[in-house]
Amino acid sequence: MNIGVVGATGLVGRTIVRILEERNIGIHTLSLFASPRSVGEKITFLGEEYVVSPLTEESFKGLDVALFSAGGAVSREYAPIAAAAGCIAIDNSSTWRMDVGVPLVVPEVNPDDVKLHKGIIANPNCSTIQMVVALKPLHDVFGLKRIVVSTYQSPSGAGHKGVAQLESEIEGHVPELRISSHSIAYNTVFHKVGGINESSEEEIKMMNETRRIMHLPELPIAVTCVRVPVLGGHGESVAIETLHTVAPDNAREVLSSSAGIVVVDDPASDGYPTPLSASGTDLVYVGRIRNDSSVEHGLLLWVVADNLRKGAATNAVQILELLQ
Repeated sequence: MNIGVVGATGLVGRTIVRILEERNIGIHTLSLFASPRSVGEKITFLGEEYVVSPLTEESFKGLDVALFSAGGAVSREYAPIAAAAGCIAIDNSSTWRMDVGVPLVVPEVNPDDVKLHKGIIANPNCSTIQMVVALKPLHDVFGLKRIVVSTYQSPSGAGHKGVAQLESEIEGHVPELRISSHSIAYNTVFHKVGGINESSEEEIKMMNETRRIMHLPELPIAVTCVRVPVLGGHGESVAIETLHTVAPDNAREVLSSSAGIVVVDDPASDGYPTPLSASGTDLVYVGRIRNDSSVEHGLLLWVVADNLRKGAATNAVQILELLQ
């Protein structure tokens, strides 16, 4: 396949290139594109240096697939141009996620939806991806009735700006780049609040995307999204209510046998997933599996994943693999 990466010099773009190399994708040609300020930079792939090119309307001719990670404005303008040129666009922004004509895909959850594409496929939000990977096998066996989730998200989910703000504050400097008016270092901050019911955009994304990916349009979901001062990796405290009785041991058995999931659940020996232990991996880790006695059929989970990999770049590459 002839592959393009749009936004190749960003955090997710560079990770996409690395994962394409790691997963030994059958690539005939690789083309890298970025904004004018990054044109001319060099990125190594399979031992060869590739020069980053400017993105134009002609960039997609001859390409089979383009993986987009350059922000919503770029995706909105160029993904339809790619599709019109016969190049499938896999988009990491939120632009197309709720478009009824664009499938929103997590390969472990709804791989068949990829067949519905008309030239554009949406990659979900990072926090949504790891949660639905953990919840889909439980839903298949026990049925989901309600979800309550609180996230503990790395500022790396906001790209270079988030990491730069955290690192500057830890070093005692005033950040030149920032994603929050509050300090992130030694602190917790919310995403910008002000949407429906005073929810943040991130919280609304998780609610809407989860329902769409899992084909459960009426599923009750309550979400609180928080950024915490870790350089990489998202954690989630997930409380679910199921339709049928679910014992923790049964849940562990189901999760342990499911694709893309590793159960780490031995709290007596400090055995549980952490952002550091998930760093650099493509899996979703689940621990602290226990009963929630506040509801009739309740279960509590702790879900962790590398947000730049499984939460973004890896999921996009896995969608690419479904197209091969």
